[in-house]
Amino acid sequence: MTEPISLDFIEEIARQYGYWAVFLGISLENAGIPIPGETITVVGGFLAGEGELKYQGVLSCAIAGAIVGDNFGYWLGKWGGWSLILRVAKLFQVETVRLEAVRAQFGANADKAVFFGRFIALLRIFAGPLAGISGMPYGRFFLCNAAGAIVWAFVIVTLAFTVGQIVPLEQLLEAIAQFGFWALVTITLIFAAVRWFESRRPAIAKIEPELTDLTDIDATLNPSDQCNET
Repeated sequence: MTEPISLDFIEEIARQYGYWAVFLGISLENAGIPIPGETITVVGGFLAGEGELKYQGVLSCAIAGAIVGDNFGYWLGKWGGWSLILRVAKLFQVETVRLEAVRAQFGANADKAVFFGRFIALLRIFAGPLAGISGMPYGRFFLCNAAGAIVWAFVIVTLAFTVGQIVPLEQLLEAIAQFGFWALVTITLIFAAVRWFESRRPAIAKIEPELTDLTDIDATLNPSDQCNET
């Protein structure tokens, strides 16, 4: 049975290995290995706020690690398939039911899942492998992955760097966890709004020709209005 990694241990690793800890931590997590990569990144940003590391260095390593890890995860999923992902998940005691639920929602929202998924714990870990399994074109995956990595790293490292100068590390992690929750709520609402709008498109498309026909009829019945306008 795997034991949770303590915050003290993560902080010790980050202090000892610095930028490499940030890069490797988020790389492994994004490749599909459930380790606390985001927590390591937050600690890196926190240490940058204390002056032990450079903000630009932590940000660059977080971006690079996220891109590299997700790309590795993509090819791992493409070549290893769903059975390999299930074995990895079982090794780290990730419930198959939860993973199946993520997979079921992934196919229809692959682009959004890869881009926004970094703010959602389970999706951040398995978005890359699921993209490979689902057959998402690599070029499209790479663009969504890189864009998402830049946005995620900038938000997380900047929050850790700035807020970490005001509050202790434990409170900082709680604040970022809450931020992740509200980010998930916001993303869910956006998805729901987009789906609702797309479901309304056929009705709107049907109404537009009818409005055009009514306008033509009105112009035919009232030619004097057009003459007056000229």
